[in-house]
Amino acid sequence: MTGRAAVFRYDAGLLHALNFMMIGHHRDKSPGTVRPGAIFISDSGTGEVVYEGPDVETVPGLLDELVDWLNTGDLDAPGYVRAAMAHFNLVKIRPWRDGNGRGSRALQTLVLGRDRILTPEFASIEEWLGQGRTTYDYYNVLGEVGRKRWSPHGDTLPWVRFNLRCHHMQAQKVRQRLREAGEVWTVLEEGVDADGLHTRCVSALYEVFVNRRLRRTMYQADESLSQGQAARDLRELTAKGWLRPYGETKGRFYAPGPRMEVIKADFAARLVPLRDPYRRE
Repeated sequence: MTGRAAVFRYDAGLLHALNFMMIGHHRDKSPGTVRPGAIFISDSGTGEVVYEGPDVETVPGLLDELVDWLNTGDLDAPGYVRAAMAHFNLVKIRPWRDGNGRGSRALQTLVLGRDRILTPEFASIEEWLGQGRTTYDYYNVLGEVGRKRWSPHGDTLPWVRFNLRCHHMQAQKVRQRLREAGEVWTVLEEGVDADGLHTRCVSALYEVFVNRRLRRTMYQADESLSQGQAARDLRELTAKGWLRPYGETKGRFYAPGPRMEVIKADFAARLVPLRDPYRRE
């Protein structure tokens, strides 16, 4: 469905449908239809208007222009650049009363999907936008490039660079996560084997390593165990110092024990910082 099939074409109806899918449960916000009037973005702290969308009378024409570009414009440009510009133009047109940011990020992912970039970690910058100060950087660069009013002829290089950096950093994070996962699993497997425990216990330990807590019901379901088997495994892991229980009965969960904390500290100490592709050394 997302390949370069000749039957697929972008149109305004598709964009409105994306908005409806995202905010359709808010009928008071006219999901999937052009906003009825002006739209402003204000600084929540000062109340200052930081952006005013284009006049509502121009929105249908701007959407048509965007759709025409999506179908025929700059098709030889790298997919990540086209996707970033699709995001930018839609979010600055702000055609809807609500959901403009979400809809624009969804369009960015759709453009990448049309280029057969389908793996979520590479087809979206959503995960990286949630990292540290990246959300603030996102709004700052939108303000810098988009200015306070609809300005379609400005320099968009900072915006494209921001998006490429997000994709690059997220890809590094995925690679780091995969590499660490393999190493952690091996260490835990060796420890479980040395203690004479069942191999399935590794999955319980890995869950606690990653998410810092585990409930018996989750482990039981993951490994298709009986309640008794799951409870016995967790008791043995606790007795061996791998886990530490908190709470009683149905509220009980398991967190890292002293042996797990040592392994976590070791991996944390070996963590290599991600490389910013645009930072000059």
